[in-house]
Amino acid sequence: MDTTSPLPATLRFDAAGLIPAIAQDWLDGAVLMVAWMNREAIERTLASGEVHYWSRSRQELWHKGASSGHFQTLRGLRYDCDADVLLLTIEQTGEVACHTGARSCFYGEGDTATTGGPDALPPPADVCTELARVINGRRERPEPGSYTNKLLEGGDNRILKKIGEESAEFVMACKDDDPAAIAGEAADLIFHLQVALAHHGVDWRQVQAVLAERRGAPRRE
Repeated sequence: MDTTSPLPATLRFDAAGLIPAIAQDWLDGAVLMVAWMNREAIERTLASGEVHYWSRSRQELWHKGASSGHFQTLRGLRYDCDADVLLLTIEQTGEVACHTGARSCFYGEGDTATTGGPDALPPPADVCTELARVINGRRERPEPGSYTNKLLEGGDNRILKKIGEESAEFVMACKDDDPAAIAGEAADLIFHLQVALAHHGVDWRQVQAVLAERRGAPRRE
């Protein structure tokens, strides 16, 4: 990218010449961290495609991942209505953004502070990602009477049968042109698809990555 980008001139920096930058995951929209950038950090980020920040404690430019290996590849950059906050859409190397080893810096919840790390609470994400977490949680920690666990216990025979049934119901809702029914049947179908993914050990994130990459793929004839 061009290092002479006019973007910095559009932004409103604070008295110290800094602007806050929110790093958001490119697939599920989770907020991973907040840091600061100055003009040079923005220009380096745009030129290299890898995110650079300004460290207020060290008073120096900070190439994210240079020491940890957890680089951030820039996928998109926006600023807010006042042009004084940046939103960076990033692909996080290693799925770790926090210095504690957590995926996101935003793992704290409730009155008791925790120390983060790999087992920290995951950040809030889109509803399909949250659903996948619940389903995987049922697989790892079965609950008596859980419909999800009944499906998983039945394996492909039970899961694929339900996918077939839900697919047919979705088709019929579309044929009836009933928006509410279409939405409901689509939700049922997505749920059962996610159960099948969990049963086969395929992470929902893999599906999101395929969809994201296809977004810029050549059109099919």
